[in-house]
Amino acid sequence: MDLKLSDRVALVSGGSRGIGKGIARALAGEGCRVAICARTKADLDAAAREIGDATGAQVLAVPVDLTDRSAAQRLVDRALEVFGGVDILVNSVGGNRRKPFEQTTDEDWDELLQLNLLASLRLTRCVIPAMKERGGGSVIFIASIWGREAGGPNLSLYHATKSAMISAAKIMALELAPAGIRVNSVAPGSVRFPGGSWDRRVQDDPEGMAKFVRDSMPLGRFGTADEVANLVVFLASDRASLITGACIPVDGGQGKSII
Repeated sequence: MDLKLSDRVALVSGGSRGIGKGIARALAGEGCRVAICARTKADLDAAAREIGDATGAQVLAVPVDLTDRSAAQRLVDRALEVFGGVDILVNSVGGNRRKPFEQTTDEDWDELLQLNLLASLRLTRCVIPAMKERGGGSVIFIASIWGREAGGPNLSLYHATKSAMISAAKIMALELAPAGIRVNSVAPGSVRFPGGSWDRRVQDDPEGMAKFVRDSMPLGRFGTADEVANLVVFLASDRASLITGACIPVDGGQGKSII
């Protein structure tokens, strides 16, 4: 299927590793010009080279810390300077901190709210004028199945931020529909990639993780970054022209939500 993404401009936050890098590579493979950002310049530059070499696409690496309130506009301005517009935004930056709720601190909440929620909201707000100039666009938030349903103890920080992301995306979809901007969220389940948290757990406790997979993953394995990227690329394309305000799981049946 031709997704007709050739020469579209895509901006992917958290694009130096894992799911974000997989999404950037998939968009580049469909012909997009891609801007990626992350905090660590060396990792970001390496990812840009890898994606460019694999796809032949033009990849712009912009090292920024999106928890800095001025960083989002700097990133968008740089993308506009190089590419002349933005058609697709994928908000993939994020992280986690596990601890019992009563042990969480104001600093924990401030940090996770900035990283998982506010950074993406600011970036989206900054990119909307550029998308309106292009006559529309697609915004995609990388949330989690644990923003849709309960994942278990010690995850109050992660749950709250990912649930808020899904909720905000739904309202943005309603507000931005008249401008031709579609807004959706994607909810991955447990995805394993080199250097990620699930990869570290498998290496540290292979037997425990094997049991986790047997008990929790109906397809019998972790997901991959490429499998998340496949859905994101479709949602970014005109083939998904009637899909907005949706939150779509990519979890191999791991989630238990019935809606």
